[in-house]
Amino acid sequence: MTDRKDEIAGNLARVEERIAAACAKAGRERAEVTLIVVTKTYPASDVRILSELGVRHVAENRDQDAAPKAADCADLPLVWHFVGQLQTNKVRSVVDYADVVQSVDRARLVTALSKEAVRAGRELECLLQVALDAGESERGERGGVAPGGIGELADVVASAEGLRLGGLMTVAPLTGEFAGRQQAAFDRLMDLSTDLRRTHPAATMVSAGMSADLEQAVAAGATHVRVGSAVLGVRAGLG
Repeated sequence: MTDRKDEIAGNLARVEERIAAACAKAGRERAEVTLIVVTKTYPASDVRILSELGVRHVAENRDQDAAPKAADCADLPLVWHFVGQLQTNKVRSVVDYADVVQSVDRARLVTALSKEAVRAGRELECLLQVALDAGESERGERGGVAPGGIGELADVVASAEGLRLGGLMTVAPLTGEFAGRQQAAFDRLMDLSTDLRRTHPAATMVSAGMSADLEQAVAAGATHVRVGSAVLGVRAGLG
């Protein structure tokens, strides 16, 4: 193996050990948690290495970086997740390669995604990004729908042509009542997921937890964790 492949393989093994240990502690099967490797800022060559190592889910947060990378890796058996804030003028490009959009937080975006999914002849899975730092009817600092808006937005997604409501996503907030309380934040997300599944039983996906707090997310019941730096490292100059 190349030095870079060795590095990624070692990091990936350590992350897998962390997820397995967290699952065991929570009394969950390892198969219940899907690892999504966040490949933002890393080159297509790293995505190819990840695929060779058995990774099947990768995530990006900027379309201008993701679109050419996804095109370069179109021959690989990957599921592409878009996890960043998404402007409507980028929707056409994102729909061409993303299988899952995890950052749906407003009806206008749903309309745009539906239109482009129909145009492309695709079915796109959508997660509602929940802002746990928002008031009941506000948006979060980093995007997201307030807890009080989940039901209405979920209905909009579920009725939109070309879209499928997959579940919920959150990022542990930096402000508000859950700041610095990742476990409590992820527990709250699971409560919201339970509420959502009463009206949308198929919306079972819960995406939460990153490199620093994946254990807390697994403990809460997350089905997907999004890990970048713990697998790929911190690139020079990015901090």
